[in-house]
Amino acid sequence: MDQLSPSRPKAEEATPPKAAPKADPLPAPVAETAPKASWRTRILMFGLPALLIAGGAGWWLTSGGSVSTDNAYVQMDKVSVAAEVGGRITEVAVRDGQQVAKGQLLFRIDGEPYALSVAQATAAIDAAQVEVGNLSASANTSSVDIAAAREDVKFAEVTFQRQAALMEKGFTTKAAYDAARHALSQARESVRQAEAAAAEARTKLAGGPSSGINPQVEAARVQRSQAEVNLGRTTVRAPSAGRIAQSDRLQVGQMMVAGLPAVTLVDTAHPWVEANFKETDLADMRVGQRAEISFDAYPGVKVRGHVLTIGAGTGSEFSVLPAQNATGNWVKVTQRVPVRIAFDEKPARDMIAGLSADVQVFTK
Repeated sequence: MDQLSPSRPKAEEATPPKAAPKADPLPAPVAETAPKASWRTRILMFGLPALLIAGGAGWWLTSGGSVSTDNAYVQMDKVSVAAEVGGRITEVAVRDGQQVAKGQLLFRIDGEPYALSVAQATAAIDAAQVEVGNLSASANTSSVDIAAAREDVKFAEVTFQRQAALMEKGFTTKAAYDAARHALSQARESVRQAEAAAAEARTKLAGGPSSGINPQVEAARVQRSQAEVNLGRTTVRAPSAGRIAQSDRLQVGQMMVAGLPAVTLVDTAHPWVEANFKETDLADMRVGQRAEISFDAYPGVKVRGHVLTIGAGTGSEFSVLPAQNATGNWVKVTQRVPVRIAFDEKPARDMIAGLSADVQVFTK
């Protein structure tokens, strides 16, 4: 037994130990992410090209169908109201930004000097009518003078005939005969003078060929009418409805010069937009095409409109200093053409002249 004991370790050494049981390997993570990767790949492979195709188709369908510009501004009719007569301002009835109606009082000028002119013209009418009365009396007197002169002519003719008969028989002198002949000539000349005076009086009394009124009286009446018109012009009223602007020149006591603009009246009821399109945008633009207007001052507000007119010239043609293109250093610049856009509906906000706008015109 002792001899055999050393051999046991050898036997144990010869027998290899059993390996521990291996655990089942975990499934590879690739197996779980494979479906996700495949889904994303399909989106990239099919969705992105479809999106690009749809965007390109939309761009192709809409490209060339409209033109737009942000070089556009709201415009309104503006009337510069000026006094037609000069004088000192005595009353101001409006303020800046006030909405006025047609015929409403704006300001008033001192009318006392013009009232005196009316009184002076009335006095001139009275003087002309008195002069007409004097002429009528002169015409009547001339008629009486003519009758008396004709009687003198008859008497002078009888006297001359008597002296001529006596001269033939030698019962009168040469001096008496010549005196009778001279008296006859004087009587006839008196008749002619009386007739001329009567004709002159009738001419002065005659009325004008168009009015039938004595010219002096008519001239005096015209002067009074002009004075009354000037008196009425001392009250300045609004020629149309609108909003008052630039009324700072209206101050009580200030001297107003005839014809000098005193206040501006803006017609806010009929605005439009002047859009300055590039000349390259006008190929398909026509009057009447639909337009859409948006405003920088009112985000989200859009107004429908249409092309009312296309300008007859570019902006440079009507500038104070037009461009001189016939030079050696000429550079071609794309020109702008003003296009008027009319509103088809009332804007949701009040329009202000000069507001910046964006205009899109649908050409197809």
